[in-house]
Amino acid sequence: MQKPLFVHADWDEEAGVWVADSVEVPGLTTEAATVEDLVAKLKVMIPELLTANGTPIQEAVPFELLIRRFDTAYRAAA
Repeated sequence: MQKPLFVHADWDEEAGVWVADSVEVPGLTTEAATVEDLVAKLKVMIPELLTANGTPIQEAVPFELLIRRFDTAYRAAA
């Protein structure tokens, strides 16, 4: 099995979207309102960008999406 490419996504609180990029996929920067929408975009963009950059790819390109979101949890009122 081919080693998966790593894609990082952070939640942009101000914009209300997930923002993804990857050092392994030159030119990859995209955003989406949900993780599911982000994954759908990545499935199209990753092979297209790799091909455009002259990287030989197989029929399938595995990737791992690493997401990070900072938030705050509060104690319930007594």
